[in-house]
Amino acid sequence: MIEIKVKNSGIVFLQHFDDRNDGVLTIGESERSVPFKIQRIYYINNLKKRTAVRGKHAHKKQNQIIFCVNGSFVLNLDDGSKKQSITMNNPYMGIKLDAMLWHEMTDFSPDCVILVLADDYYDANDYIRNYEDFLSLVK
Repeated sequence: MIEIKVKNSGIVFLQHFDDRNDGVLTIGESERSVPFKIQRIYYINNLKKRTAVRGKHAHKKQNQIIFCVNGSFVLNLDDGSKKQSITMNNPYMGIKLDAMLWHEMTDFSPDCVILVLADDYYDANDYIRNYEDFLSLVK
């Protein structure tokens, strides 16, 4: 079991049913297994460059949950005081990315698919894209 060491984060598990040869059904429900009302979903796939770095930002207000529904990647978290790296390779386990948590994704497997659930619509003004700005805001 993974222990979350950074602030503004947590673990979310989705219910799943293994139908053996007929696949696995995974269920996430807004305001039940997902601790907020889902306003936006997006996914990232076709990560051909294993050395790519995704994310590289924090949000001022938005909360998200990130899943690796196929393959694997490393999620790097930074709350301004502590840093933590988590290997994401369990399609039923998501990591909460609450506001004011810097995150980056690295080390993608060729078959990696990342799914993100967000509690708000896209707003460019909600992003903190400069790490030094993030540190000054979070202190």
